Amino acid sequence: MAAAPTHRIDVLTLFPALLDGFLGQSIVRRAVARGLVDIRRWDIRDWAEGKHKQVDDRPFGGGPGMILMAPPVVAAAEAVGAAGDSPGRLILLSPQGRRLDQARVEELASEPRLILLCGRYEGFDERVIDVLQPELLSVGDYVLSGGEVAAMVVIDAVVRLIPGVLGDAQSAVDESFGPDGGLEYPQYTRPRVYRSLAVPDVLLSGDHAAIAEWRKKHRR
Repeated sequence: MAAAPTHRIDVLTLFPALLDGFLGQSIVRRAVARGLVDIRRWDIRDWAEGKHKQVDDRPFGGGPGMILMAPPVVAAAEAVGAAGDSPGRLILLSPQGRRLDQARVEELASEPRLILLCGRYEGFDERVIDVLQPELLSVGDYVLSGGEVAAMVVIDAVVRLIPGVLGDAQSAVDESFGPDGGLEYPQYTRPRVYRSLAVPDVLLSGDHAAIAEWRKKHRR
């Protein structure tokens, strides 16, 4: 019997289908297929009450747009948090949150369970934050239509750091924002010459020490 995944990520959203293509491709798909991470999607509307499963309403005091109501969001987050071996680290994707960087990604990757809460419309009723006390996290200083794209950014960055996900464990170290603070060095493959641009000779030399020094010098 295969061992249970060491990591679990739950995504709470009004549009779970938005993640279908992302979760079914590339590194994330392989990580799930190999049992290294368990990623689950939850539809917040499942916790909405009434015939029409209403999840949003107009803001008190006036203003444009609609606000996500506290009752269904809080109920969803509490139910999902209880549906696991641990309550998990609850993260609300928000432009008001602390900016995501590689140090934070490494911190999140060390957590056995993450719960990502995706907003829509003009945001959440403030009582969602008051009751749940989530960690606010931003993927950048710009506005998105919803938190789903931000959740994909977090998932992609975190999953690749889970041991065993990348084919070469050194890849996560060598890539951009590595431990020495530099970005990734230039990379080349065949052909050796393209439009009069040749691969640097040192990379063809077989001298591993010289190659390592060249790569360190050319991090950008």
